[in-house]
Amino acid sequence: MPINLLRYDQMIEEALRGVVRRALRSVAESGLPGSHHFYITFRTTAPGVEMAQRLREKYPDEMTIVLQYQFWALEVAPERFGVTLSFNDEPERLVVPFAAITAFADPAAKFGLQFQQETGAAPDEAIGSAPAARSVEAAEAGASAPAEPPADTKVVTLDNFRRK
Repeated sequence: MPINLLRYDQMIEEALRGVVRRALRSVAESGLPGSHHFYITFRTTAPGVEMAQRLREKYPDEMTIVLQYQFWALEVAPERFGVTLSFNDEPERLVVPFAAITAFADPAAKFGLQFQQETGAAPDEAIGSAPAARSVEAAEAGASAPAEPPADTKVVTLDNFRRK
């Protein structure tokens, strides 16, 4: 197997995280247009994730949030975003580095991204097969949203760009 010294997989991951950043920045500036809404899944244990201890205990590994009806103070920085959501009628601030995101979907656009690695992972960690499917939980104020986007949503994974 040839050695990939240029790390195209990391370049693609970085570019795709830029899509998430731009979508969030647009919503922070202008609000959600039409029926667009976002499912964002992230690793709660990733460096830089800030969340209440009670939420960390409830979601020790991974959490999915939904930005649709009740979210406030969405702020987007180059390496992270912050948002306030209501959990059981209590507002909670979340700060999530883009590198912690494992999936992003906009069901209204039938668009989704799934990230296979952490940005900056060592070469041996980044190469190989995709991780096993994981179940995730959705959290949004007063809604029982599905944990995953609808089946007809197109999800782009890095495996599409890797040599078999």
